[in-house]
Amino acid sequence: MDKIRIRGGRPLKGDIAISGAKNAALPLMAAALLTPETVRLSNLPHLVDISMLANLLTRLGAELHLNGDCGPDGHSGRVLEIAAPRIASTVAPYDLVRKMRASVLVLGPLLAREGVAEVSLPGGCAIGTRPIDLHLEGFKRLGAEIALDGGYVKAKAPKGLVGAEVVFPKVSVGATENVMMAACLAKGDTELVNAAREPEIIDLAKLLVSMGAKIEGAGTERIRIAGVAGLTGAEHAVVPDRIEAGTYAMAAAITDGDLHLLGAKVEHLPAVLETLDKAGVAVEETNRGLRVRRANGRLTGTDVMTEAFPGFPTDLQAQFMALMTTAEGAAMVTETIFENRFMHVPELSRLGADIVVHGASALVRGRSELLGAPVMATDLRASVSLVLAGLAAQGETELNRIYHLDRGYERLEEKLAACGADIQREQAD
Repeated sequence: MDKIRIRGGRPLKGDIAISGAKNAALPLMAAALLTPETVRLSNLPHLVDISMLANLLTRLGAELHLNGDCGPDGHSGRVLEIAAPRIASTVAPYDLVRKMRASVLVLGPLLAREGVAEVSLPGGCAIGTRPIDLHLEGFKRLGAEIALDGGYVKAKAPKGLVGAEVVFPKVSVGATENVMMAACLAKGDTELVNAAREPEIIDLAKLLVSMGAKIEGAGTERIRIAGVAGLTGAEHAVVPDRIEAGTYAMAAAITDGDLHLLGAKVEHLPAVLETLDKAGVAVEETNRGLRVRRANGRLTGTDVMTEAFPGFPTDLQAQFMALMTTAEGAAMVTETIFENRFMHVPELSRLGADIVVHGASALVRGRSELLGAPVMATDLRASVSLVLAGLAAQGETELNRIYHLDRGYERLEEKLAACGADIQREQAD
């Protein structure tokens, strides 16, 4: 198993190209099951989660081909063609779904196209229970019959799905995506109320519309879908990864560096940029992306609360907490989305951070410096927060269990090293 070794204290300077968004690419791949024709996705990131979903799609009968200009490194800008002229199986088995909860996104497309689907209850990283009740209730509103049996969701709609009003009791990105995909092939009109508004929702709707779906309101709390008889193939470029962009913005700030984040978009990070501004981080929009550096000297402790988009994303909470460990003063970080998302706190404390957890909030008192130490990743975003802290710490930081990183960050150590970081991947003992 690999590990990452970081010798901190070096400002990051240079350009970092932001990869396609994992959280957008996964539902886009699942949407390819809605049509017998070919869906061509460009700007696809090279990540473990993408490979796992690709394996599942193959199991279901889809034919996948990687091609196009993959870039000089063989990874960036991958192009994936997905064709599912026939669905060979409507069962998404436990051995694949348990590794990644996004696999549940095949449920809506399979149910809509085949009238039946059997999907294992999902697994994934350990940041809370994250039930799929909202997905299932949405499908029931569209006329599906749902049963839970032996750890599997068994859904069927032998006469097809029927449009309806679906009111989500709370905002859910995954449920919005899954039900929106299913409603595209339902008979009649569907309205999703209290829908998620994330850029990834808009990106999925753009692909579906290019496939022939009739969707209005994506990016607002009400999405209207007029069902159609069938969908066609399409081409679509995956939107840039706002979480990766936010992560590298904080890497620039914590190291007192100056990074140009190529492809990053202001409109994807409204609450993040507002919070960084309060903390003393200058972000300038350019014709190529965003330039990020400290505005004037040491960072300022700044409170933050995670919320659904356009609020501060939970996927950047751990990174912001790492940033606040070196700020002047104190910061209160409050997590409202997932109940188990402070697992990085003990590991940050090993680097000298002063953090006290009170229920759903963590009080961070900034220190003038952190000190390198061996640490262990617990989930995807927690692991990258330890990388950020290690980049700022004096001495050497050794990060273990980095397979979490490979689920969501494409060539992380290569991108950081190109901007001056002393970071390398090694084979663990």
